[in-house]
Amino acid sequence: MNLVHLTARRLKVFVRQPAFLLITLIQPAIWLFLFGNLFRRIVELPGFGGGSYLDFLVPGVVVMTAISSSMWSGMGVLEEIDRGTMNRFLSTPVSRGAILTAVVIEQVLSVTIQAVIIVLLGLLAGASLPGGLLGAVFLILSAALLGTIFSALSNTVGMLVRQRETIIGLNTLLLLPLTFLSSAFMAPSLMPGWMQALADGNPVNWALRASRAALSSTVDWADAARYGGALILLAAAMLWLSTRTFRSYQKSV
Repeated sequence: MNLVHLTARRLKVFVRQPAFLLITLIQPAIWLFLFGNLFRRIVELPGFGGGSYLDFLVPGVVVMTAISSSMWSGMGVLEEIDRGTMNRFLSTPVSRGAILTAVVIEQVLSVTIQAVIIVLLGLLAGASLPGGLLGAVFLILSAALLGTIFSALSNTVGMLVRQRETIIGLNTLLLLPLTFLSSAFMAPSLMPGWMQALADGNPVNWALRASRAALSSTVDWADAARYGGALILLAAAMLWLSTRTFRSYQKSV
């Protein structure tokens, strides 16, 4: 029950800050409605593959939002440390792993809600999503896994350095490179060879590959399962790492 109670506690914070969720949706809306129209003819480039650029863009915007939102997770951990709440938890029998896992669950819920809204905005803008409801669900699950990975990473950094500036710098450092070293906005076949090589090892691109495989009119479940499985393994590894980091923090106080 430790995890249930801690998650409920974190969700109360989430419910009391609805403005934050709305603010984080402004940029995705701009990408969809402004850039979706501005670059709509990019699909005519030889090698892009044709189709609708808006259909291509929706997964990219969902994934980019998942990263940018979850990378702030460490800020919440730092607030718990500054208030002394984290140290009070250490004097209770609560599971150490559950403390940071609850923070991740809060972030994943936020990412999931954002992903659902972005998909609906994409449909409103004219996206068709050939994979249908099942493909859309797979896209949202991929975003949730990506949120788990980067939320756990942010928590790990927060526990290690305990400085807000470092988390802000990490978010600024990783967001755009990871996004543009993926197929978020451009077809892989039109990327330089060295960028394609880097994209192959980029978890952001794994989420996109998995999502687009499920959203295609001819669903490639083998590709979806392969990249989705890689995301699950990485998410589990990051959760384990954040828990180990918390134990290091526990020894330092």
